[in-house]
Amino acid sequence: MKELLAIVMAAILVNNYVLSQFLGICPFLGVSKKLDQAAGMSVAVIFVMLLATAVTFPIQFFVLNPNGLGYLQTIVFILVIAALVQLVEIILKKYIPALHASLGVYLPLITTNCAVLGVCISNIDNYLVTDFGPGFVQAMFNSLGSGLGFLLAMVLFSGVRSRVDKCNCPESFKGMPITLISAAIVSVSFMGFAGIVENLLG
Repeated sequence: MKELLAIVMAAILVNNYVLSQFLGICPFLGVSKKLDQAAGMSVAVIFVMLLATAVTFPIQFFVLNPNGLGYLQTIVFILVIAALVQLVEIILKKYIPALHASLGVYLPLITTNCAVLGVCISNIDNYLVTDFGPGFVQAMFNSLGSGLGFLLAMVLFSGVRSRVDKCNCPESFKGMPITLISAAIVSVSFMGFAGIVENLLG
C-alpha cells in the first residue's frame, strides 16, 4: 500500500506531467483562464487517463507484445484515446451540457493531449512486467496520480492567471508572454518537492 501511495504522490508532485515533463501544455494554457473550466477539463482528463490505461495496458500485454507488434504502440494508443474522448464527449453532451459547451473545442483536443498518451506509454515502460496483475495495478495508480497532478496544475494556474490578468505589467508582456513566465515560475516551485515524497514514504 505504501508503494502505491508513493506512486500517486510522486505523480502528483514530483513527476507532474504538466509542470515537470511539459506534457499537456495546450489545455494547460488554453483552459486555465476560468476555475470551473479548468476543473471540468481536468476531471475529463482524469477519466480518460484511467480508461486509456485500463484499455491500452492489456492490449500491449496480451496483443501487441505476444505478436511482435510493439512498433504499432503509438498508433493503437492514439486510436484508443480518440475513441475514449468521443465517449466522454457524448456523455458530457447528454448529461452535463453546460460543461460541454464551456469546454468547447478543448474537449476534442484531449485526443491530442500528449499527457494522456505520455501516461499510457510511461506506464508500459515502467510497469509492464511478466506478471500482469501487479504491474496493471501500479499503472492504474500512476494514471490516477498523473490525472490528479494535472488537476492540481490546472487549478493552481487558474488562480495564478486570475491575478496575473489583473496586474499592470508592461505592454510587451501582456497576453501569452506573461502567461508563459507565470507557468515557468509555477513549474520551478514544484522542483521543491523533489526528494520529499521519498523521505516521507521511504
